[in-house]
Amino acid sequence: MNRRKFIGQTITGVAASTIGIPTIVPSSVFGKNAPSNKINIGQIGCGRIGRDHDMPGTMQHDIARMIAVCDLDSNRLKDGKLHVENYYQKKTGNNKYVDVKMYDDYRELLLNKDIDAVVISTPDFWHAQPAIEAALAGKDIYLQKPTSLTIAEGRLLSDVIKKTGRILQVGTQQRSSAQFRIAAELVRNGRIGKLHTVKVGLPGDPSGPAAPAMPVPKGFNYDMWLGSTPEIPYTEIGVHPQVGYGRPGWLRVEQFGAGMITGWGQHHFDSAAWGMDTEYTGPTSIQAVAEFPKSGLWNVHGDFMVKADYANGVTMYTSGGFPNGIRYEGTEGWIFVSRGDYVASASDPVSQAKSSKALDASDPKILTSVIGENEIHLYKSTEQHGNWLDCIQSRKEPISPAEIGHRTCSVCLISHIAMKLPRKLTWNPVTERFVNDDEANAMLSRTQRKPYGTNYIKM
Repeated sequence: MNRRKFIGQTITGVAASTIGIPTIVPSSVFGKNAPSNKINIGQIGCGRIGRDHDMPGTMQHDIARMIAVCDLDSNRLKDGKLHVENYYQKKTGNNKYVDVKMYDDYRELLLNKDIDAVVISTPDFWHAQPAIEAALAGKDIYLQKPTSLTIAEGRLLSDVIKKTGRILQVGTQQRSSAQFRIAAELVRNGRIGKLHTVKVGLPGDPSGPAAPAMPVPKGFNYDMWLGSTPEIPYTEIGVHPQVGYGRPGWLRVEQFGAGMITGWGQHHFDSAAWGMDTEYTGPTSIQAVAEFPKSGLWNVHGDFMVKADYANGVTMYTSGGFPNGIRYEGTEGWIFVSRGDYVASASDPVSQAKSSKALDASDPKILTSVIGENEIHLYKSTEQHGNWLDCIQSRKEPISPAEIGHRTCSVCLISHIAMKLPRKLTWNPVTERFVNDDEANAMLSRTQRKPYGTNYIKM
């Protein structure tokens, strides 16, 4: 039996014994002062967002110990190991604090019983499948956004998390930034009157050059990197830089994602839903216009406008023409919220200067209004990775759980579908289907290339 077949059968066996079983707390989290009182972490994906954001964001917390890394690029894998070990050496003064294990296949990492939880910092099209398999293997999960590539994947992921009782935190870290919570609380408590309009600002992407096929770099498993998406020739600007950790080109290729509507869209739609009180539902209709490149490798949307109507009477507009952030408009004023000068990585696509004011309002008194004891108080977290680790111990729901992540990502994905279809679409957020529109419903899933994809996970 070859290694790949063995891994697949073993994961399936773990799934059969895990799904439906009450939540099991990893043994490593017991004992307040014991040496074993660490949550052992496996890092899946050692690229830009992993190195700049998720790895340091997790390792800064003493309760976590990153003991394994995984990547399909051997250079990034080796670099990831050094990155973790050097971090701990500087933090502890001990150059032998941890000997990080390396894996070139995340399924092998999931078989390691010493690992309690995983951080998934892979490209967008490699989010749902490893998260589902991690849950079935009994691991808790920190999952980078967007939650899924399709609505069908996202629904399956949320359902599996619910059945297995695993703790999944989506990497929508704006929820752990105070200004986004404060803005949502003020709106939910009527400080701008009745909310009627939300304007979300996020950019599009530029077109790119044509890119001839190139030899696959030595030590890079390109076939597995492509995963469930169609087989196409390798080219560096369609994948990631071979030198350095700059913004990868796959972010601008529709085969691998939807562009900024899912990239930053899941962040802002998540925050907007917090203030709109629509976290567990979605719009009832959606329509959009967008420009797409006519040539070149990079083919995700450029300039765009999306209009989404909700059952509660709120209309949300999304466009690169608005300042980057979220503006809530009510009958008695408005509130604007953005990241301010925060960046997740050095190559974030929006300059700090363009969104430097983190919180603003039509009347400054709105922002100093005190939320009373009997008013709505939203979930408070000071750091996304830390909240996840706390919830692994307590088994309480994290601030960005799977179902909210799926619902937010769904708004991104149906917005992208609306960009492709020149008409108003009616959406049923209960059935998660378009009403009387077979063409639009056909876009809720994608064909998956065997053996990769959520269609081929045996439950």
